[in-house]
Amino acid sequence: MSSGQFNAGQAHGQARAKTEEWVESAKNTASKAHDKACDAAGQTQQQAQRSKEENATFLQQTGEQMAHMAQGAIDGVKNTLGMGDKK
Repeated sequence: MSSGQFNAGQAHGQARAKTEEWVESAKNTASKAHDKACDAAGQTQQQAQRSKEENATFLQQTGEQMAHMAQGAIDGVKNTLGMGDKK
């Protein structure tokens, strides 16, 4: 085997090893990006759930306040007309 053929074979082997190294690096980078995207999606989903729960609580409290205000108005009208408990 001549020196030129040996060098060409050696260069081919080194190129192949470098290519495999790059492919592995690309796979690792893609895997890390995937993991980060999944984490971000999970956090977004958790935040959406918290917001949904907070909104439901807010609406419930608002509804209760409206009911109390309405009852207060009814009691006020009854008292004005002499039909309430406070005679």
